[in-house]
Amino acid sequence: MKDYAKNQEQVRILFVYPDYYEGDAYNKSNGGNYSEGLASISAVVKAGGHDCKLFHMHHDHEENEFKNKIKEFGCDIIGFSVRTTIFDSCQKLVKWTKEVLPDSFIYCGGYHITLVPDEVIAAEGVDAVMIGEGEYPTLDFCNKIKAGEDYTNVQSMYFKMPDESVKKNPVMPLLEDLDQLPIPDFNLFDFKNLETTKIKTAIVMMSRGCVFSCTYCGNSQFRNVYPNKNKYTRFRSAENGIAYLEKLLELHPEIEYINFRDAIFNMFPKSDWFNKFMDLYKAKIHRPFTCNLRLDLLTEDTVRKMKEAGCYLIDVGVESGDYEIRTKYLKRMMTDEQMINAFSWFHKYGITSLTYNIVGLPHENLAKALKTIKLNVKLNPDKIIPNIFYPYPMTVLHDIAKDAGFVPDVIPADCRVPLKQNDFKEHEVLYASNYFMKYIKRYKRCEKLPKFIGKPLEKYYDFVFIGPLTPRRFLVWWADRKSGMYRSLKSLLINRTPKLYLKLRNRRLKNIVK
Repeated sequence: MKDYAKNQEQVRILFVYPDYYEGDAYNKSNGGNYSEGLASISAVVKAGGHDCKLFHMHHDHEENEFKNKIKEFGCDIIGFSVRTTIFDSCQKLVKWTKEVLPDSFIYCGGYHITLVPDEVIAAEGVDAVMIGEGEYPTLDFCNKIKAGEDYTNVQSMYFKMPDESVKKNPVMPLLEDLDQLPIPDFNLFDFKNLETTKIKTAIVMMSRGCVFSCTYCGNSQFRNVYPNKNKYTRFRSAENGIAYLEKLLELHPEIEYINFRDAIFNMFPKSDWFNKFMDLYKAKIHRPFTCNLRLDLLTEDTVRKMKEAGCYLIDVGVESGDYEIRTKYLKRMMTDEQMINAFSWFHKYGITSLTYNIVGLPHENLAKALKTIKLNVKLNPDKIIPNIFYPYPMTVLHDIAKDAGFVPDVIPADCRVPLKQNDFKEHEVLYASNYFMKYIKRYKRCEKLPKFIGKPLEKYYDFVFIGPLTPRRFLVWWADRKSGMYRSLKSLLINRTPKLYLKLRNRRLKNIVK
């Protein structure tokens, strides 16, 4: 067992955070994104007397550039934050790290590891993996290294032993009271230069976990790894959540907007927590905020209270407009009527709304994807995001797709449409995604026309979307060119002229609370 402390008073860990997408690996973006998980682990480790540093990778690196940078940090213990879609790139980075620092200890953590720990620890150069929430396992690991004790007994970690066998330790129980966590270490990041901070917005989380088990989401699998999985969904107390926000604003008074990235902010809409937090937020923070909501949990009173507290934008998952796919395959047991009612409240109280939608789902086709478009027309949100389905390992929907023969043995890192379906070919999925908004505008136009014109026009658009004569491959190519220019312009505005970006965003989001 190696002495990584080397007689130092504290153990020093370097977190490597590949904060980019494989397809945009060389699109160098300044600032990057905040990670609550890394900031929270750092806060616990530093409170325990150790130190954390961050290598925040905003883009992919050439080999020599990466090796020179990793040596500069001077840390022998290196933790890689791994996402499913970046795993291939991380394997390359781990290999380079071992080449330049052969005596370093490398471990990987993140959601991907929790889903497939055996796959990750088998990768070349990986000495250990961490499963589940990492704060106190990391602290325990550091304490044992400092004390010169056997660190291969740390809970929540798998270790690759000298004989290449794997020692699998049980997962540490969840921390049930989030108030016991220190405030995240915002200073781990170059916080003022994060992409969101440049537009005066902070990403925050008041909770962990989710009570629901949507088949495309990993939460149903994440909770199962813990011995106390019935405590998987937790919120900071209302008072502690406000203290968290007050500390953040004390450090960064330039923040004007709060972006709650909790899985579902209204998880318990009738609870004392929700009402107390809204009252405290309104009294002590009262900055415009945005959050994710679950439509079938909403009441009009919930929407009203959020508006009064400062909510200006609500994100909701519509996912699919096809009832069979939504209920049978996604296990989202909500009706069109429930969603339409919720959006009527958003409109009533002047809250901007955004919908997340998925195309390319298992057993979907163009006709079913069209139902998602038409449901969005009925909901009339202010902003719409169509995403292409990705079969995350170990999720229920991954298994459904795999059993149907839709998931290839290997999904390339730059793959845009992971599923291979005869009834919904790759260029058709890309067409549905790229032209999602265009068809919504067309159908809205039909609604405004007299019925004797609007209805035939709607049927014509249906035929163009589904029919065999539409040149979808060419239209996808053309949409890609325009989308690339838009992303480049947005990145340029955020990083070079954030004030102009804010001005344009505020003009679009006309209902921002003052």
